[in-house]
Amino acid sequence: MMGKKRKGSEEEVREKEKQAKRVKITDVFSAAAAAAAGPRTHSEEDEEREKDEYRELATASDSFKETHTNVCSHFTTEVSMKKLLVDVDCGVDDAQALMMALAVPDVQILGITCVHGNTSLENVCKNVLRVLKVCKHLEIPVYRGATKALLEQTVSAGDFHGKDGLGDAPDPQAPGLELVQKEGAVSAMIRIVDENPGEVSLVATAPLTNVALAVKLDPSFPKKLKGLYIMGGNTDSRGNTTVCGEYNFAADPEAAYIVLNEFICPIYIATWEFTCHSKLPWEFCDGWLAQDTDKARFMKQIFKHSMKSSQSERIEKELVAGQGFISCDSYAMAAVIDDKYIVETEHRAVTVELAGNHCRGMMVVDHLDLLKKTHKVYILKKVDLERFKDLMMNALK
Repeated sequence: MMGKKRKGSEEEVREKEKQAKRVKITDVFSAAAAAAAGPRTHSEEDEEREKDEYRELATASDSFKETHTNVCSHFTTEVSMKKLLVDVDCGVDDAQALMMALAVPDVQILGITCVHGNTSLENVCKNVLRVLKVCKHLEIPVYRGATKALLEQTVSAGDFHGKDGLGDAPDPQAPGLELVQKEGAVSAMIRIVDENPGEVSLVATAPLTNVALAVKLDPSFPKKLKGLYIMGGNTDSRGNTTVCGEYNFAADPEAAYIVLNEFICPIYIATWEFTCHSKLPWEFCDGWLAQDTDKARFMKQIFKHSMKSSQSERIEKELVAGQGFISCDSYAMAAVIDDKYIVETEHRAVTVELAGNHCRGMMVVDHLDLLKKTHKVYILKKVDLERFKDLMMNALK
């Protein structure tokens, strides 16, 4: 919980400290691109043009405001509460993951940050608000983040989730974008973690642009997280977007590279192949959607398009282990919610391929310890699917 507002000189000191920490956004974006792409020679004109381009990448404010509503005020102060930040590009599986977390009493979502991905940033924000409305949690703050990848190279998410990200299901009563916070997503991430050091787990189910920008704005950000849970990447070079790339990593390889190489907190990754091998029967999905609740009816509407698309020849080729109900982002969410869900992990150093005609965006797993990295991630290999089913069913109750 946030403390009471300080008065007098204490408040002035606090404001001066914040001013000292501020960083020019353009410098940060240039550093992020340089870190990932390596040294290059530019003319002064090129450098100025690059700064203008990177300035547009995030809508994060360059100041940390104290005028926003206390994001924790509606939660209990129990020590057992699991505090989450969730970074999404709200497609249908992001919605499923959010609904899973919102249905668990001891989970406290401090904020939801939006990023480019399955659809436009505007649609992502709208979709999150729609989910929060049906779950009766519109009090949770929603923040706008990056509209494009660090180097602005676009990889299409295709039409699997529909053009609007939620199956193009009409919703005339959808909440308006005026509910989205004025504070930018990256600034909000840093502020919320600063207010709760060592207590917040970040769940990232989208391209990692916002997360990469957070570490570039504040290099101490990762060590203040309790953990980072990612849906993305691959272990066996099986692509679902490019030949060898999973979408969330392929959509912003530089961001994924920065995150996997600069975050030192515990990292858990639910990869594309893992989610395919952990599929549920379609019969389970039928019973899941048949629940007599507003949430189940909402999910049935937004999921129709993806369910139909999953039968296409292209998706059949993408699936590693054949047909089944695969809620990709929910596997990462379940890992942070339920301590007994993970059965087996592989502890390895990883990085992301940034070059190559076919392998750009592929997650590289270092089985031989040739990278000589001291920090390794936990790659999910096996989970308790019965516990996962319980969490999924509970999401729509």
